[in-house]
Amino acid sequence: MSPGRGAVPLPLVIRAAPAEDASALVRRLAEETAWINEKLLRHGALLYRNFGVLSDAQFEPVCRALSPELKLYVEGNSPRDHTSAAVYTATNYPSEFDISMHSELSYAHTPPQRLFFYCATPPVSGGETPLVDCRRVLELLDSAVLQRFEERGVRYVQNMHGGAGLGRSWQETFETTERAEVDAYLARSGVRGHWSDAGDLRTEQCRPAVRKHPFTGERVWFNQADQWHPTNLDEDTRMALSTLLDEKDYPLNAVHGDGSPIAPEDLNHIREVMWEAAVAFPWEAGDVLVIDNYYAAHGRRAYTGERIVRVAMG
Repeated sequence: MSPGRGAVPLPLVIRAAPAEDASALVRRLAEETAWINEKLLRHGALLYRNFGVLSDAQFEPVCRALSPELKLYVEGNSPRDHTSAAVYTATNYPSEFDISMHSELSYAHTPPQRLFFYCATPPVSGGETPLVDCRRVLELLDSAVLQRFEERGVRYVQNMHGGAGLGRSWQETFETTERAEVDAYLARSGVRGHWSDAGDLRTEQCRPAVRKHPFTGERVWFNQADQWHPTNLDEDTRMALSTLLDEKDYPLNAVHGDGSPIAPEDLNHIREVMWEAAVAFPWEAGDVLVIDNYYAAHGRRAYTGERIVRVAMG
């Protein structure tokens, strides 16, 4: 692990004392809530090591000790499965690809404040979950690029099929089979939705590219424009997709909030800044990672071998 913003390590590592286990971690989290809150606001992420958290049954009480009400992955675009009521696979994205740095559900009306990961089985190689301080990203971005994003924001466009097609279905995305529930969610969240005659759903929502941390008021880079944009796909996938669909019908896309296209060179610059500023650690079995979703963006490195990492959101 390497230092994060300034001299502040990202993540801060907390190791178990002799004989401490998953139950002891739950007790510590409940007893040290104020200290944990302070450290998360300073470091952005905490890594609890050697507590032996190796199952959802051990993991979920750890999460609820800090966030009693866990959040479902409603509106999420990453392929993942429930492994218990509030725990998901970290992603089902193919292991041979990196996943770009991002703030989870930054396009949603109410993004999660915290993310929780645990590792049951580390991969043979790779598979790290890199972290980058979103305050540091603001400092490193070219001022003209930052100004364009601050002034124009991001419009996220998603095309979801009704049961067969490319990308995620609206049923998977919203975790329901009831269109009325989806319509109510969209209305509450300020998302424009359009249903096709075939039962497919297109949504559009404009969100800021820079937000204030909900507790400290600090400005943070907080969007997924570069991840949603087609330039984030590998060349083979982009070529294949272009032969099947018009770009406006891609499962995911992003433009500026005013509808103008985002310059590919701006997106490449953002990706370079975030990857170059990121730090990473190799997963160990039993690790628990707690992330302040506004202060620390995360990604995933490609890997070999089996990798079992789970996530919950609070």
